[in-house]
Amino acid sequence: MDPNANGGANESRVRSTLRPYLRQASVIIPKTGQRVRRTVTLGISPGLKRPNGNGAASENSPLLGLPNSRPKPSEAPRLLLKGVGRLYNNVIDFASSRTGKGVLKCSIAYLIGSLATFVPAIAAMLGQQDGKHMVATITVYFHPARSQGSMFEAVVLAIVAFAYAVFVGITSMGISIFFRRVVDLVVVGHIIVLVVFCGGGLGFVGWIKQRLGHPLVNISCSLTSLAIITIVTKEGAVQAARFSDDKIVQVLKMIVMGVIATTAVSFLICPVSARIDLRENLISFTDSLSEVLASTTGCFLGGSEEELRTLRYRTAMDKYKSQLASMEKNLVEAKYEHYIAGTEREFWLEAKLVDCMQRLAQDIGGLRSAATSQFLILAQPGLGISTGSCSGNDTGASSLENSTILEAIDETPETGESEPATKPALKGSTNSILTPGDVFAEFIEHLGPSIKSLAYTLRTVLDDLSFGPGPDYRFKVDIQYRSSLEAAVRLYSQSRQVALSKIYDTNDVNKDWSVDVEADFEEIAASCGVFSYALQDFAKEVINYLDVLDELKLEIEERPEGRTWGWLKVWRRKRGSKMLKDPGPVDAINTIDREADVLGNSPKPSHRSSITASASNDQKATHRYRLWKTLAIFRRDDTKFAIKVGAGAALYALPSFLSATRPFYQRFRGEWGLLSYMLVCSMTIGASNTTSYARFLGTCIGAVCAIIAWTLSGGNPFALAAFGWFMSFWTAYIIVAQGKGPMGRFIMLTYNLSALYAYSLSVKDLDDDDDEGGISPIITEITFHRTVAVLSGCVWGLIITRLIWPISARQKLKDGLSVLWLRMGLIWKRRPMECRLQGKTSNAYMDLEEELYLHKYLAQLEKLRDSAASEFSLRGPFPEASYKRLLASTGSMLDALHSMNIMILKETWLSPGEAAMLKLTTTERAQLSLRITHLFQVIASSIKLEYPLNDALPSIDHTRDRLLAKVFSFRKEEKSAVITSDEDFALLYSYALVTGQLAKAMKDIACELENLFGVLDEDNLKLQ
Repeated sequence: MDPNANGGANESRVRSTLRPYLRQASVIIPKTGQRVRRTVTLGISPGLKRPNGNGAASENSPLLGLPNSRPKPSEAPRLLLKGVGRLYNNVIDFASSRTGKGVLKCSIAYLIGSLATFVPAIAAMLGQQDGKHMVATITVYFHPARSQGSMFEAVVLAIVAFAYAVFVGITSMGISIFFRRVVDLVVVGHIIVLVVFCGGGLGFVGWIKQRLGHPLVNISCSLTSLAIITIVTKEGAVQAARFSDDKIVQVLKMIVMGVIATTAVSFLICPVSARIDLRENLISFTDSLSEVLASTTGCFLGGSEEELRTLRYRTAMDKYKSQLASMEKNLVEAKYEHYIAGTEREFWLEAKLVDCMQRLAQDIGGLRSAATSQFLILAQPGLGISTGSCSGNDTGASSLENSTILEAIDETPETGESEPATKPALKGSTNSILTPGDVFAEFIEHLGPSIKSLAYTLRTVLDDLSFGPGPDYRFKVDIQYRSSLEAAVRLYSQSRQVALSKIYDTNDVNKDWSVDVEADFEEIAASCGVFSYALQDFAKEVINYLDVLDELKLEIEERPEGRTWGWLKVWRRKRGSKMLKDPGPVDAINTIDREADVLGNSPKPSHRSSITASASNDQKATHRYRLWKTLAIFRRDDTKFAIKVGAGAALYALPSFLSATRPFYQRFRGEWGLLSYMLVCSMTIGASNTTSYARFLGTCIGAVCAIIAWTLSGGNPFALAAFGWFMSFWTAYIIVAQGKGPMGRFIMLTYNLSALYAYSLSVKDLDDDDDEGGISPIITEITFHRTVAVLSGCVWGLIITRLIWPISARQKLKDGLSVLWLRMGLIWKRRPMECRLQGKTSNAYMDLEEELYLHKYLAQLEKLRDSAASEFSLRGPFPEASYKRLLASTGSMLDALHSMNIMILKETWLSPGEAAMLKLTTTERAQLSLRITHLFQVIASSIKLEYPLNDALPSIDHTRDRLLAKVFSFRKEEKSAVITSDEDFALLYSYALVTGQLAKAMKDIACELENLFGVLDEDNLKLQ
């Protein structure tokens, strides 16, 4: 007989004993609150249902289609009509979609904006100066395919941008007039204007752009840069030392016309409300949250991560992440709508809803972390526990050593078999070595029914929409849900306590084992315990979510306090009115040096080097050190960036102040080259390369389109308007649908500068009619001048970013990772559990503000990775994939620190059982903290110096095993002597799970660093 067949039969027989038997558990039905006893199902695996019929491919379908499937000649017309019909349906679907409506709105707004050039009456209102195309350009930059709240924000930013440009322009004129008419030093006045107002004013604009990093702020910075450049360098009033408000008034009129056109289109044609979008986000997010919860719970109970790799789960996760980010964006935009409508309190409650959603996402992260830990433990070999006899099998148990995946829990119908009368203490067979799967099967057999029952109740609540159907999405909150969830949580807590007592009362658990076996057993208990605690926290947060929904429903339907506009009463703002602030993401931290300074304000570790302290004290006594500290702001990267942007702008604008070079500056449209320079300049070399490429390519495309449009139209305004509408339509698709805003804006800006400017020349609407052909415009010369100006601005921007304080995204990314890892090591050195034991505040470990800065810093490093891919180096291409994995591992470590912080912040006092366990494990936790801190320092030094890691890295596994063994011994020996509940183990379980996640992430980082810097060059070892 084939031995393999016999072995397979034995393995199948053993697996049947490992399969956890799902007892019928008590379940709370959310809609009625009724407690029933049944077997529940979280969902059907996507693999159980496959599409069939209707021509769908099946397993038996030929790969290349059926034979003789080529259409006959007589069928060609039918297939052609079918293709045309499909195309027509796609066009109709796109036109009726939100994206299609947004593209159409953008094209209509542009058509209205272009009337300022084509309609003589409107053009006459703007005077005889050029630049009337700015009305159409404003409709492209502040496009109407946005929500009403975003339009309110855009209007505010446009007003601020214009006010700043007017301030710089008028002040420049005043300085020039003063130095010419009063002190008769025209050159000195021009130097001051050039350095302070042109260089300093534009440098400040660049700093604001990088500091805030908001898309609308970037557009506003472009608008104010254009206005400043036009007033200071092009108009000529500053150079002639005279006051002229012609250009200022014209710019004001153009901004008002453009903003009115785009706002009217946004509000009147298919208006979009951020408040409704936010409610759609909440509905979609709860649906995806329900799917992720069910899949994660099912994988944990089944011991297999196969479902986490399915397309359904990945789709749910992608939707879950995108909706979470979209919620924050829509909340910020909804704030403006609420403030204008006088519904501030409604906004505050919506902010609380989003906060609840974020905490639910954090709890889901805890569930996924516990499940991931389970999968890693299941991959380990046997625990070394030799079991006694078990009913059912006495042969073939050796196959368990290779069986590390739990079988799925049987889901029998409610009228199915009854429970077995007796069950073994730990499933196994005679003289066999238990695997982690065996111990997990025991835990899941007892904990599984209660976990699945609570997950079923939660999914039922999440699946029921909290809002009615669109477009109003009115509330439909079932008041029974809250009481049902509270009853489910109480039932779950009782069932979990009973289940754990059964597990720990078995004979096998109470035996004396080695430290390694005790640690392995307690690690399994920690994984199951953390999952069960996280599920309970998730349920409590859902209850809070329902409470906030009830408050929001009351506010919307009855509005007890009426409508308020308290945000206008600046003088009555109270301390702590933080709800008025933007609850979304805080402003991005844009520089590593500045981030380190900001993070340095958080609590510092108490252990410092005495040598460093004494040296610092000696230095502080000197005036040089005080001066060095005072000038620290000039060592920050954002300050350096502002200075070099201003210096480059002043040098580029210098020809406009010299009488010999001013004609050349005007002929080749130096103002557009200077604007291109401002758009190209970015913090890093890689970002500048990316922007300059998009700017130049968009300019070339726009110039070619302008030449074609002018040639075919012959200067006819109706034909040009039609060409402009078509141009705006497909560039709006690039901006709105594809998300390539800079490219689409650059194309339309060049088209406007060429085609619309040429039309203004042809109708004698400008003062300088003879320029570039006069009433017979030479379109090729016009586009040539614009293209040369844009190219010169791009090249000048690349020169400035590379020669003056160059900031490499590659080096900045490495330095940033090093600083972040060192910072995380110092945080862990504070010994989080010790803060609780010594009665210190929870902020002594890591406050929420510091944690927020760490996450924002990691997001900034992600942007640096994208920029680094655009930098060129003789050493070779940037290893983007490796750094992507490094950042992913860093993110998992930050999530681990966050999980620990959440556990610490939950309770402000320790129970007697928690205090006893913390005191018992003081030595192990201290050693574990020091080793983790050491590892953080090692990997930070490796990436900073670009040196490979040492082969003999310190390991935290043994120290962690001793910690878990101490917890095991406490449970077995000292639990009865101290008043200890099951919840008292949650803190140390979370600590053990977090240290395990840190250990795994550091191993992954070490492997990546070995791949990056695994070989030492002789140049690195030279003694020079």
